Amino acid sequence: MKVVLFCGGYGLRMRNGAADDVPKPMAMVGPRPLIWHVMRYYAYYGHTEFILCLGYGAHHIKDFFLTYEETASNDFVLRGGRTELLSTDIADWTITFAQTGIESPIGERLRRVRHHLDGDEMFLANYADVLTDAPLPEMIDHFAGRDAGASMMVVPPQSSFHCVDLGEDGLVGGITAVSELPLWENGGYFVLRQEVFDHIPENGDLVADGCAQLAKRGRLVAHRHRGFWKPTDTVKERAALDAAYARGERPWAVWERDGMPVTRGGVPVAGGAVPVAGGGVPVAGSGVPVAGGGVGAGA
Repeated sequence: MKVVLFCGGYGLRMRNGAADDVPKPMAMVGPRPLIWHVMRYYAYYGHTEFILCLGYGAHHIKDFFLTYEETASNDFVLRGGRTELLSTDIADWTITFAQTGIESPIGERLRRVRHHLDGDEMFLANYADVLTDAPLPEMIDHFAGRDAGASMMVVPPQSSFHCVDLGEDGLVGGITAVSELPLWENGGYFVLRQEVFDHIPENGDLVADGCAQLAKRGRLVAHRHRGFWKPTDTVKERAALDAAYARGERPWAVWERDGMPVTRGGVPVAGGAVPVAGGGVPVAGSGVPVAGGGVGAGA
């Protein structure tokens, strides 16, 4: 199933200064950026066709993948001047890089890559800046069995503030932590059908327009997740994830739970080693296929 990733926003709350033009999905968690962690999550479950909706700072994302160094996160053997990888990250991924505008809302970004979905009835979508250990197969199966146009993962409120029950006389009737209220947040992980496009107008939003209209028609379902889920809306939240990674506490890294087969183009490699030419650049046939032979529309 194809995965659409929205990675064109400014990420203003993640900036370290005026000169920092790195988009939020490229903020580092451990040795790799956020977007890599999100893509590894989907790839673990077999979804390796990605459509990147680029915008602000697109060159950072393109450069990362076009100069990808497998040796940074995989064991390897150096033999006769050639690097032989003992495992791979992205050898069987297909990535479409599509420029979707600097100021475009998320719904408009989705509209602009619709043709890259090749008419697939169902597809996945994600904000590319939230990490989770949610069971993706269950999420997909839950939606596939329902007569609905979209599904969103929802999570309990993550904020720590309190809600105050205030009477008209100014007396406080009660104080309740928001986490204890029967509320759910949009978790940013979507399973969608083509029907969602019927409800996203030009320059519209995926949630405020598409999902809201589907909800009014009884065509939106939710998948509740109470496990690990962490956003990265601020520098503090990103730093906390980075520190957790350094401590070896990374529940979102589902691909680390058991051994992943070494693959080349999705096919297990005999002997467990993938040859890489010239000190880290994958040989032909084992790199990242770039749709259209270039770096996407408008790039």
